[in-house]
Amino acid sequence: MKAIIHTQYGPPEVLQLQEIPKPAPKDNEVLIKVHATTVNRTDCGFRSAEYFISRFFSGLFKPNNQTLGNEFAGEIEAIGKEVKSFKPGDKVFGYNDTTFGANAQYMVMAEGAAITTMPASITYEEAAPITEGGHYALCDIRAAKIMSGQKVLVNGATGAIGSAAVQLINFFGAEVTAVCNTKNVDLVKSLGAYQVIDYTQQDFTKLDTQFDVVFDAVGKSSFGKCKPLLKKGGIYMSTELGYMSQNPFLALITPLLGGKKVLFPIPTISKKDVEFLKELVETNKFKPVIDRYYPLEQILEATRYVETGQKTGNVVITVAHNS
Repeated sequence: MKAIIHTQYGPPEVLQLQEIPKPAPKDNEVLIKVHATTVNRTDCGFRSAEYFISRFFSGLFKPNNQTLGNEFAGEIEAIGKEVKSFKPGDKVFGYNDTTFGANAQYMVMAEGAAITTMPASITYEEAAPITEGGHYALCDIRAAKIMSGQKVLVNGATGAIGSAAVQLINFFGAEVTAVCNTKNVDLVKSLGAYQVIDYTQQDFTKLDTQFDVVFDAVGKSSFGKCKPLLKKGGIYMSTELGYMSQNPFLALITPLLGGKKVLFPIPTISKKDVEFLKELVETNKFKPVIDRYYPLEQILEATRYVETGQKTGNVVITVAHNS
């Protein structure tokens, strides 16, 4: 089968299209014929290993899992003998940031992992980007206990995480003020934002409004800069470690001080989370934003584009199979 392989850490150029053996499912696993996947910040972070700490999960000197791709949508081709909840022919989608493997024509997943059947009436390309931005946003929303009646600011509202966060925070009943560039103002309004700040025209950190939560979905602000925006006891969250990796440290210290605080939740995902996101998609409460499509053979170009930091929503990779 065709797969994208990287045998060393580094820039996008370490990615190579190769022929490798097709995997076989273990007794508790399913074999998935991948039709669509994505390239996202998680993939890029594990490929570059720019944050050295990631190597403790992926391999200290070289990647243990040589095929990236954490999001996927496809069709189950075979099942292990212990699998009860899936059958060959089922259309499925899900997330795997433990062993990755979706940037290939086939991958295996455990039956009990973050995988479920696809929402009705959507394509593989629409299903593949449901989980990465969705589960990161959901994790932070739950950690901050965001609820109806609160005011939340989302910086970076057009990335995969930010565009998901705007929709999900709106679903939970909070009022969203979103920050984005000029060209995406109308898009972000359509996602459910109450107010949209164009960062090319206005510095959001100078707003007079105060918020219960400031969620920086692109990691380009700081607790110090956003602290004046927070109400008493307000919460700042970021998807990045911050300057000199300050955010995890602040998350340990600030809650002890009894005032405004930083949260830095470690993202997790379960089958129930995937099923929840599926339900939101089926009821038109959440729809991943898609920027561009690339075939698997052009994943190098797709990765370079993702790393410009200018993508809007998700970059989807289509995976062809010779019939």
